[in-house]
Parts: sequence; structure tokens; C-alpha cells
Amino acid sequence: MSATHPPDRPGYQLEFNEMFDTSTLDPSRWLPYYLPHWSGRARSAARYTLPGNGLALHITSDQQPWLPEIDGALRVSCLQTGARSGALGSRDGQHRFHPDLRVREPVETTRLYTPQFGYFETRVRAVPIPGYMLALWMIGFEERPHESGEICIFELFGQDLTSGAATVRYGVHPFGDPTLREEFYADTLTMDASAFHTYALDWQPDRLHFYVDGALLRTVWQSPQYPMQFMLTLYELPAQLQECGAPWPRTAHVAYLRGYGRTQAR
Repeated sequence: MSATHPPDRPGYQLEFNEMFDTSTLDPSRWLPYYLPHWSGRARSAARYTLPGNGLALHITSDQQPWLPEIDGALRVSCLQTGARSGALGSRDGQHRFHPDLRVREPVETTRLYTPQFGYFETRVRAVPIPGYMLALWMIGFEERPHESGEICIFELFGQDLTSGAATVRYGVHPFGDPTLREEFYADTLTMDASAFHTYALDWQPDRLHFYVDGALLRTVWQSPQYPMQFMLTLYELPAQLQECGAPWPRTAHVAYLRGYGRTQAR
């Protein structure tokens, strides 16, 4: 099925169907930044293009690191579906991954698409260059401090990709959520992840089902119990970079992202 005609799913209702088929990004769905409260909107702004038939996420040759004081030379282009932070200078912000983080630019509380449970699927082409990683992950909206867990639907590292195999990483990081435990996997599949493939999550109240191309990879028997937002992210990882002579920009492609809400208990 195409993104234009997504399939019905018994027990679910389609509520988010982003086909990236317009010339501008839909502001009712996306914020084109990466955790802007920690570094500011200017430094965390995504590089992307919308050719009319999908999204191209870029790392450009002149792009600056998003937070060099803490994250070194890491460069990021990200679209996210929500944001919130506390006051300037506070430690109150989403995805507090380092103890030295402080809010540098407060952001308004913005909830564009922050579901709790459902079925979510995307179709993407990764970057098969060492030092680049494409990921779709979800983080707690963190209206309360413990609501900070992460569900990673997939990570695709360039150095793990060949024309015949790809290592897909996925799972759960608890961060500050005491009800979750660290549970992360890396499965090597026979596939070329630089071509389009689908990656999906069925998030239920007591479990998480992870899929690639419609096939179940694994069931994880834990589940965050609060709304979460999406982070669609391309990273350049300086410690893993290898000079390859590939042209700039370095680009990952996203055909669609869609989400189904649950309409009945499962």
C-alpha cells in the first residue's frame, strides 16, 4: 500500500498520515529543530528539502554542531512533533541526556502529535556512509519528571549497512522513568537499508511489537504509560566518520510517517 492509500488496521484508526507531498513543512505537525531548548532554535535548526514526493533530511557541509560544549562536533537535522521546557537557565527540559544541560532558549509547550499507544509506521532510506545515523524515536512529553522514557523504533548506522545486510537497532531506554528498564537490541537482517524499507511499532499498554517490512522482529514486555512525541533524526557522528568522497549534502529520505490510534482494547 502507498502512503496515499494506507491500509485499514482492525482496532485502529488512522490519525496521522504525513506524506511530505507539499513544498513546505506543515507547522501543525512538525517543529524543524532538535531539542531547541538546550541549544537554541538557530543552532538546532534542521536542514531538509521537500521535493513533493517525500522528505529529504540533510547534513550540509557548512552546518554547525548543535551543542558543541556538551555534544562535541555532533551535527543533527531533526523534525519533532512536540516541545516543552522550563525557564531560562533551568534544568527543566525534554530529554535531559547530560547533567550539565541548562535551558538556553525556553520554548512554548507545543503538542502537535503526542499519542499514547497506537501503531506507527515509516518508510525510509538510510545513509550508507560510516558516521551517519538515521533514527525514528519517541520521547515522553515530560509533563511530570518521570515521564522521560524513550522508545526507539529504529536506528540505522552507516557503518552497519551493506548492499546485502543491515543491523537494525531498536528498543527502550528508561532515562528517568523508574518503571522502565534498559532493553535494546541489534538485529542483522538480509536487506539493503539504503533502499526504502518500512519500520513499525505497535505500542500497546503492556508491550511493544517492533516490525521491519511487516515482519515481527521482537516483542518487548514493557510499555511507557504516558504521551510521547516523535523525533525523526539524521545524525553525523564525528567519532565514526570516514572520508568517502560522497557529495554534499549527506541525505536520508523519508517516504511517509503515519500513526494509528487504538479504537478498542487489544
